[in-house]
Amino acid sequence: MKIRSLGELQDSLDKGLSWRLKEVSYISSNTRSAKSFAQAALLRAGVPLIYAHWEGFVKEASEAYLTYVASQKLRYGELASCFVVFGAKKYVASLIDSRRSEVNIEAVEFFRRNTVVQADLSVSNAVNTESNLSSTVFENIAISLGISIAPYQAYANLIDKVLLARRNKIAHGEYLDIDASAFEQLAEEILALLRMYKTDIENLASLQAFRNKVAAA
Repeated sequence: MKIRSLGELQDSLDKGLSWRLKEVSYISSNTRSAKSFAQAALLRAGVPLIYAHWEGFVKEASEAYLTYVASQKLRYGELASCFVVFGAKKYVASLIDSRRSEVNIEAVEFFRRNTVVQADLSVSNAVNTESNLSSTVFENIAISLGISIAPYQAYANLIDKVLLARRNKIAHGEYLDIDASAFEQLAEEILALLRMYKTDIENLASLQAFRNKVAAA
């Protein structure tokens, strides 16, 4: 996946969200018209689907933004600290785990020269949802990209109790009784969160918030 311009990032985010909106809307529409047992089955199937879109879009949008930042080919010194971390992780790990002097020296050299070396931001496996995107895991991902978590903290209960706990019960074969109105409210609120996340990424990219403001000054 190549995302080198704001337009390409916008297109990626638009496409990533649009089909998810349509699918959730289709499920919601069908649950309203379904009767008794059929409705209950659709509602149970719909909760894991909403969760899948929650986890899937957060991961997809985060990786798209990281790919865009990596494509700018900035030096480490030009990047905001949160993005330098993506390049530094393997060196930090080697300092902790390795007893080989050669490996440790290489890690130290990275930190000494990082201001002038072009950043190597590995997108693969950089965004870890832990297959269980709780509010805590989500906040960690958002912070890693420089996204303010303050607007999302009011939704912690929605994410953890209303969505994640229900999804886990259904995934483990437990019975869950949920009515159509509660399902629609859950769908609307999670989709609103995804729109908010998309907007945050678009704004940060547009403002070039990924750049080191001190270096730029």
